[in-house]
Amino acid sequence: MDKEKEVSSEVTTNKVKTYGKTVLTLENCLLPKERILSSPSQVDGLDQETETDLRILGCELIQTAGILLKLPQVAMATGQIMFQRFFYSKSFVRHSMEITAMGCMYLASKIEESPRRLRDVINVFHHIKEVKAQKIIQAIILDQSYLSLKSQVIKAERQVLKELGFCVHVKHPHKIIVMYLQVLGLLNHQTLMQNAWNYMNDSLRTDVFVRYHPETIACACIYLTSRNLSICLPKKPAWYTIFGASEDELKDICCRIQGLYVRAKPDQEQLARQVELLRRRYDELRLKALNSTAKARSAPEPDKDGGGSEKSRPRKRSESPRHRDRPRYHKRARSDRRRRTSKKSSAHNARDSPRRTISSKRR
Repeated sequence: MDKEKEVSSEVTTNKVKTYGKTVLTLENCLLPKERILSSPSQVDGLDQETETDLRILGCELIQTAGILLKLPQVAMATGQIMFQRFFYSKSFVRHSMEITAMGCMYLASKIEESPRRLRDVINVFHHIKEVKAQKIIQAIILDQSYLSLKSQVIKAERQVLKELGFCVHVKHPHKIIVMYLQVLGLLNHQTLMQNAWNYMNDSLRTDVFVRYHPETIACACIYLTSRNLSICLPKKPAWYTIFGASEDELKDICCRIQGLYVRAKPDQEQLARQVELLRRRYDELRLKALNSTAKARSAPEPDKDGGGSEKSRPRKRSESPRHRDRPRYHKRARSDRRRRTSKKSSAHNARDSPRRTISSKRR
């Protein structure tokens, strides 16, 4: 019996296999705190407040574009979560926020089975930009700049897929909120359900979806709504412990959601100027590094004896690896080989044309 138990335990343990560092799961990908606190944008010199404003602005662009494109809310939520995840592995300094938002919107529409044309996505983002700048709304011209923008959006979509490892599945708390309210006996309370949904949609502009599971976020939205509407929920035991959430997690999510309403609206032009300054500085440092490496490679390495190194000394033809490994034949052997090939070719021609040889003999 003990042996059978050992065999069964070995079988169950062998069922779980890890292939390299890739983990395939239907759960949302959560990031460690170290990665959240030191994002690539902050490493490139962008301060935390500017990065948060850029994240909020990008998510607002995706939400507004999704409404104009008449996409379902699930597609807009997927695009915003992918946008948040992408910029925890890449920097705002090296990648354009607006183009990446277009790529996430275009990709999310295909993931949620409501695809839109890339031309429509670009037109909608162009329309939003002109409305914000209070300009006269004009159609985008199909010139070379439009074609280059189109190729940049396609490239951004591929970069998002690459950085996320093609793990684009997102579990949304919309259905979870309905299920939890049904368990609590508040399914018929439409105001509570609608406000919880609104808080959940607003939380997409924060980074809570890379910090907590969707079940915890759904509990936080119900918790915040019940406090605002003065609705009593079970406390002994606390209702959220049944769903695997803690009070500290709920309070943290609620504070992050309410922080959106206190925060001032981000200025897109000012943020673009700050990012452009950092991008120029990054390009200058990159050019300096490339020039220094090129000079180091081109400079000859001096020999210890004072002469040039073996790499700098010009090689003879016989010393080169191409001619070193080549077999050397004597001139006489080469001429003999030519004679043999000529004899074989003449005999072959004689076999192919017997009439010509007979006539030549008669003559």
